[in-house]
Amino acid sequence: MSKKNSPKASHDPWRGLTHFTNARIGLGRAGMSQTTQAHLDFQLAHAMARDAVHHPLDFKLLQENLKMMGHQSLILNSQAENQSMYLQRPDLGRLLSTSSKDELKRNIQTAIDATVVVADGLSSKAIEQHAENFLKLLLPELKFKNYQVSPISLVKHGRVAVGDGIAENYKARLCILLIGERPGLSSPDSMGIYFTFQAKLGQTTDADRNCISNIHKNGLSYQQALKKLLYLIGESEKLQLSGVQLKDETTENELIKK
Repeated sequence: MSKKNSPKASHDPWRGLTHFTNARIGLGRAGMSQTTQAHLDFQLAHAMARDAVHHPLDFKLLQENLKMMGHQSLILNSQAENQSMYLQRPDLGRLLSTSSKDELKRNIQTAIDATVVVADGLSSKAIEQHAENFLKLLLPELKFKNYQVSPISLVKHGRVAVGDGIAENYKARLCILLIGERPGLSSPDSMGIYFTFQAKLGQTTDADRNCISNIHKNGLSYQQALKKLLYLIGESEKLQLSGVQLKDETTENELIKK
């Protein structure tokens, strides 16, 4: 019996586990190296992650699609003038450019309960694939709660903290920010949601935020993410806070039902 057709060679106990995870397990080896297939798979995953970082988001198209849904939006820019600067200077991605600050002031509104921010982040493909679909679920829920929502802010080269200044500008009680997460080798299009109660520019820290992560095809569904977010909003309104003191107590069974 040849080695190729032997029971030992054909039976791989790791193969069954790969159906339950996208993690890189059971890669095998050829001598001291990885197998050719494992090496090619890694190169492909790495290339997809790089593409997700550098792929430009079509903000105009997103704005037009939101307009067709009946939602007003503003295209804003952070102080990072290009992708290279954005990657090298995270601090600039946390602040709006002077022209964008002026644009916000021209669109000031009163009695705002919540502001929704969409930033390309480190995976514009995540926003391209998931933001619009999630907003179709979220915005009607906010309307059902009778929340006054500001125009949606679409921020180019934005980091998480860029939402703080926007929320403060509108004097919004709640800030909901959708952003493309740092690509992984199995999830180049993962979107995250950051929720902050009474965000203040220069005063709010990461400990004051709640994060809902891994929203993508093989991760958290839109419905599951929405359920978590609505729970956090409800508890935040009761406790008048967000962040590490606000715990997500939605159960796995509740999410599966969705």
